Amino acid sequence: MYATLSRLPWWLIAILLAGVLLLWQFLTNETYVTILSRVINGLGVTVMVTIFGYAIAITLGLILGLGRVSSNVVLYNLATLYVQIVRGVPILVLIFYIALVVIPPVLQLLGIRPATFDFTFRAIVALGLAYGGFEAETFRAGIQSVSKGQMEAARSLGMTYVQAMRYVILPQAVRRILPPLGNDFISMLKDSSLVSVLGVADVTNLARLYAAASFRYAETYNTLAFMYLSMTLVLSLLVRWVERKLGPEGRSG
Repeated sequence: MYATLSRLPWWLIAILLAGVLLLWQFLTNETYVTILSRVINGLGVTVMVTIFGYAIAITLGLILGLGRVSSNVVLYNLATLYVQIVRGVPILVLIFYIALVVIPPVLQLLGIRPATFDFTFRAIVALGLAYGGFEAETFRAGIQSVSKGQMEAARSLGMTYVQAMRYVILPQAVRRILPPLGNDFISMLKDSSLVSVLGVADVTNLARLYAAASFRYAETYNTLAFMYLSMTLVLSLLVRWVERKLGPEGRSG
C-alpha cells in the first residue's frame, strides 16, 4: 500500500487540485471572470512571440552549432564569441539591448525606418537572438555525441563534409536533442513574459496593466500564473512523451 502511494504523482495531483479550485473561481467569481476576459487577449501574442522567436533561435542555433564544431578557426571563434556573450548577459538586458540598440541602426542601414517595425517584431527578434546562443550549445552537444566513426565512414564513401553532416550526422544529432529542444521551447514560453518590458501586449503585460489599474493583484496574478502553468504543464507532458518515444524501448517498438 505504501509503495503504491509513494509512486503516485503527488505533485501533479496538487497542481490539478489547485487548478480545479481556480477554475471554480473562474466559473463563480465575477472578478476572476473579468480578469480572464481582459488578460486572455494577450495569449495569442505570447504564443506568437514564442513560436516565431523559437524559429529564429533554432535556425541561428543550428548555424552557430555547426560553427562551434567547425575546424575553421574564423567560424569557430565567431560562433564561440556569440555564445559566450549571450550566456554571460541576462536575457532581460539582451532584450533591451537588441531591441533598442541593435535593431534600429540595422534597419536604418537597410534603408528601413525603425518606426515601421513595432516592438512586437523587435521582441521576437531579440528573444530569438538571445536564445540562439543557448540552442547553439544544444546542437553542438548533439553533433559531438555522434561517434566520429560515422563521419569517417561517410567520408570514406565519397561524401563531402557538408553531405556527411547533412545526411549522416545531423539526422542522428537532431533525434538525440529533441527532448532538450522541447525543454528550451518551454523555457522560452516562460521567458517570453520578459518582452512585456518593451510594452508588447502579451498576457503578462495586460495582467500587469489590469492589476495596476484595479489593485486586484492577488486575483490577477493567480490567473496569470495559472495560465502559464497550464501551458508549461501540457508542453512538459508532451516532451516526456517524446522522450519515451525516442528512448530504447520506443525505438525498438
